Amino acid sequence: MTTPALTPGPHTDFTPLLIGESLIIVPPDTAVSDHNRRTIFMARGAFGSGDHETTRSCLEIMENWSFSRPPKILDLGSGTAILSIAALKLFSGHAWCVDVAESAVASARHNCNLNQINSVTHHCGTLDTLTESDFDLILANIYGDILLDVAEDLINRAAAGAIILLSGILWQYNFDIRERYQSLGCTLVKNRLLEEFSTLLLRKT
Repeated sequence: MTTPALTPGPHTDFTPLLIGESLIIVPPDTAVSDHNRRTIFMARGAFGSGDHETTRSCLEIMENWSFSRPPKILDLGSGTAILSIAALKLFSGHAWCVDVAESAVASARHNCNLNQINSVTHHCGTLDTLTESDFDLILANIYGDILLDVAEDLINRAAAGAIILLSGILWQYNFDIRERYQSLGCTLVKNRLLEEFSTLLLRKT
């Protein structure tokens, strides 16, 4: 694979990342000459810029999907909004980014602006304070114990046939989370074990 030519801007502060076959994550003000990849501009922040194995795993899985229509997206624990930005560049649609930290919401807004992404609703708070439901795509790259706590609410907000991508799951939580979400009416599509964490791809039946 040929690495695309990159022109760093004055504020470059991390190395560009090639993700899968179709995505590249770069700092702001970086010119990318490889137009075969979708470019995600990402400011370095405490909430993730794509280099963690759980984020990379989600992006690699997402790039192989397709939707018959632009999806309604929920990104729980959105952080920098990297997963929402990637999903919107891949599928279009509208995303609801939900995070409990005001600093994370500010980071998400900033990164959406960097990518000229406007089809996002930012929500600071817990899942139970969100009024929207019937999501076609649910993304949650958060700790395993939280995924267990919100499982019923999360699945209730998913439309029939929705795709659910869960990550941030340490190996010791993998079995319990699989069992919990399958008991709530999900079918396991993929169980991807990483070095320390794991990623689950499910579909609501």
